[in-house]
Amino acid sequence: MTERGNKTGQQTGRSNAVIAVACIAFVGAMVGAAYAAVPLYQIFCQVTGYGGTTQRAAAAPAVPIDREITVRFDANVASGLPWKMTPNERTVKLKVGAVRTTSYKAHSNGDQVTYGTATFNVTPFEAGVYFSKIDCFCFTEQHLKPGETADMGITFFIDPAIAEDKNLDYLKTITLSYTMFPDDPPEDGASAERADAGTPDDDNKRL
Repeated sequence: MTERGNKTGQQTGRSNAVIAVACIAFVGAMVGAAYAAVPLYQIFCQVTGYGGTTQRAAAAPAVPIDREITVRFDANVASGLPWKMTPNERTVKLKVGAVRTTSYKAHSNGDQVTYGTATFNVTPFEAGVYFSKIDCFCFTEQHLKPGETADMGITFFIDPAIAEDKNLDYLKTITLSYTMFPDDPPEDGASAERADAGTPDDDNKRL
């Protein structure tokens, strides 16, 4: 009776150990899948323009086409970041395929160096796949010292391929929206020192 009980206890212990290992493996797999899902989702949005996600381009089209679209600019700042952000131009009209540079003005009301990263989209969402940026402040983390004001630039164009999308023949206006969120300071000392002291390029942009 005692021997049978010992065997049963050993079997139960092994079963519990197998279940525990399986549970740990399952949780690990789910965590890994969650982390992998973020870049995959970002790639999906960039390729398809889903949710108004804009594109990133290395160069502009060779020749603009004879169609004009008005671009409106919008700015928001999330809670926790003591910045004010406004577009320097509320609207611009440009030919499809033509490159245009504009900027946003950001001012810090904080009492220390603060860091921000911008998210963005365009409306209507279907236009996102045709709205391409060559350069943008949203590509990197931004920082402002207390009381500092800075112009943050964006260079963009609207892909002439939009003319082939019959579902967007009606389109006259695109709205580009940014929301600036608080971000952590750089981890490396060199980056933190640059953020505190500024760089020659920053001096040309910051007021």
